[in-house]
Amino acid sequence: QVQLVESGGGLVQAGGSLRLSCAASGRILSISVMGWYRQAPGMQRELVADIINIGSSNYADSVKGRFTISRDNAKNTVYLQMNSLKPEDTAVYYCKANIMVVRDYRYREHWGQGTLVTVSS
Repeated sequence: QVQLVESGGGLVQAGGSLRLSCAASGRILSISVMGWYRQAPGMQRELVADIINIGSSNYADSVKGRFTISRDNAKNTVYLQMNSLKPEDTAVYYCKANIMVVRDYRYREHWGQGTLVTVSS
């Protein structure tokens, strides 16, 4: 079994910062892409940023220059440093990872349970 556990969400004022973490656990052989998505009320889930195992990253235009994604492969953990937060960043943030586990030699998509980020104006 694989678990993705997120932490770091909360309430922050506009202009503030938060750091999200997502740790994967289980019988993991390899993780290819790790990423963060978000879903605001009444909206579709959207990609915020993702990063592949050699470090190349990709960002939504709305967060470029403000958010930074990174990962620690030894800890199977991905981070999202969020600076200069805006009220429109308010959403539930979900971690996603493509993971290969023991005895199932294919990458499969796994999602965390989500963590709420609220930015007040």
